[in-house]
Amino acid sequence: MKTQVCIIGAGPAGLLLGNLLRAEGVDCVVLEQRSPDYVLSRIRAGVLENITVSLMERLGLDARLKAEGLPHDGFNLADGERLIRIDIGGLTGQQVVVYGQTEITRDLMDAADERGLQVIYEAEDVALHHVDGDAPYVTYRQGEEEFRVDCRFIAGCDGFHGPSRKAVPASVGMEYERVYPFGWLGILADVPPCNHELIYANHERGFALASMRSATRSRYYIDVPLTERIENWPDERVWDELAIRLGPEAAADITRGPALEKSIAPLRSYVFAPMRHGSLLLCGDSAHIVPPTGAKGLNLAASDVHYASAALVGYFKANDVDAVAAYSDKALARVWKSERFSWTLTKLMHRFPEDGPFERAMQVAELDYIASSKAAQMTIAENYVGLPV
Repeated sequence: MKTQVCIIGAGPAGLLLGNLLRAEGVDCVVLEQRSPDYVLSRIRAGVLENITVSLMERLGLDARLKAEGLPHDGFNLADGERLIRIDIGGLTGQQVVVYGQTEITRDLMDAADERGLQVIYEAEDVALHHVDGDAPYVTYRQGEEEFRVDCRFIAGCDGFHGPSRKAVPASVGMEYERVYPFGWLGILADVPPCNHELIYANHERGFALASMRSATRSRYYIDVPLTERIENWPDERVWDELAIRLGPEAAADITRGPALEKSIAPLRSYVFAPMRHGSLLLCGDSAHIVPPTGAKGLNLAASDVHYASAALVGYFKANDVDAVAAYSDKALARVWKSERFSWTLTKLMHRFPEDGPFERAMQVAELDYIASSKAAQMTIAENYVGLPV
């Protein structure tokens, strides 16, 4: 098989890139290790910045997003006693939209066939070859048969554990990483949210987050040690802990219900540079991970795809080699700013095991400053809605 761009991974980044390239007449094929049902079963975040919404609008795939998404003009920081509302609408004139990543993936997946985007699922043992040169290729296996895709560029959208990043020689790449000493225990339930906006809470017992997927489906988190086991957290214990950590105002409006899904996810900050090597471009989690504090993961992937699609279209339509060469620097400039915001908010809202009275006093002072300073709230708001691309 021959194509112009071979995309590895059919998550939202890969499907979004594929749909954008096909809309511009660029030939591409997407390879995905898992089945469509598995891809859609992955529960992920759902707070969308303008960049993500605008790309869906450009593709004409925003009908369901507009009908079912929940526009938010603000969010809250809680310190155990009060809610500090960040009025992102009033401060920036923009909104975020709550719309599950699974739904974004479904919209992109449904559009693939009708728009001529070929997606090959259950492609096993994917391997990248000759990425240093201008004639790379990808091999994969289905059953006992091996296949080869010849292309001009490879886009690695295959997540942190995929093969794409590993194709970059160790002598070329640099890894930056911060592993956090806790994970997020998440519970998904068909109950109305306790607040119409998100609440990030810093409590003496630990962090908590109240969020939602819809007006009738809620997603809550608490932080727990990395050694914790999900079996130790029956539903009632989770709800009890949420009620304490979110504070009395939010607790009064919590509706309890059975968990549809419950899991513990570790947290890390991670950046791999460069995001381009030869004919390989990395997008999304294959190049960077952010802690979910601040809701940047999916949106960073969308901004990567924005830069990558523009560079690849420029190359094939106008022979613009410089655009491809500049991809990594452009993408990383925004990645590092988002990493900074996610790290700062994580540090502010969590109790770290190594922290003592001084660090706690700094958190209290910072939250007091945010509560009383429009300038501080403006900084948080403009980062939360997403910096310009």
